[in-house]
Amino acid sequence: MLPDPIMPSMAQRAGGNGANTSGSGSMLTSDFDTFLHMLTVQMQNQNPLNPMESTDFAVQLATFSGVEQQVRTNQLLDALSARMGLSELAGWVGMEALSASPAWFDGSPITLVPPEVPMADRAQLVVRNAFGAEVARLDVDPRADTIDFAGTGADGMPLPDGLYAFEVDSFHMGEQIATNHVLNYARIEEARFDGGEVLLIVAGGAIIDSSTVVGLREGTRSPPVAAE
Repeated sequence: MLPDPIMPSMAQRAGGNGANTSGSGSMLTSDFDTFLHMLTVQMQNQNPLNPMESTDFAVQLATFSGVEQQVRTNQLLDALSARMGLSELAGWVGMEALSASPAWFDGSPITLVPPEVPMADRAQLVVRNAFGAEVARLDVDPRADTIDFAGTGADGMPLPDGLYAFEVDSFHMGEQIATNHVLNYARIEEARFDGGEVLLIVAGGAIIDSSTVVGLREGTRSPPVAAE
């Protein structure tokens, strides 16, 4: 039987690598732990009258080291991939993303992109504040490609600076047939990875999932400043 001091040495190595790879969730980490368990069980249950040949043990140790190195290489590749992804995201900052996210109003008109509802013969733009309360309802052209929102409320007075969400209620022969979100361009202030997703922080502090962005364009004006 092989000398006992080998077992603590292997356990120490396993413990060290387990700490380094915990949380990776990779297939290689799982295989690494399984390999270590199988090798330990094999050593504990070998026939003392016919123990493992030293050459076989050396081969398995070499395999052990190879798996360990593969895990570390995989971790390095993941880190490199994340850094390359962040480099690409940097190019998004300063662009304007077209999505249905709330838009920041700072006193300047906001250009909105309404949905196309072929059967609609009348439409109303519904404006909601950051708390979801309706603050304006305006008649708009149901065939318009864009809508310029001047920022006036239901009382005709200018709305305060802030985030506003937009919908269009479409009607046909007096009956409402659809309610759709309205798209708008928002300047991207920050882009980051979060839980495997790419999140965009746009002017005013709204956070949108990049998968909801349907268009990008060069920024056309300086970024607005959020009210404190």
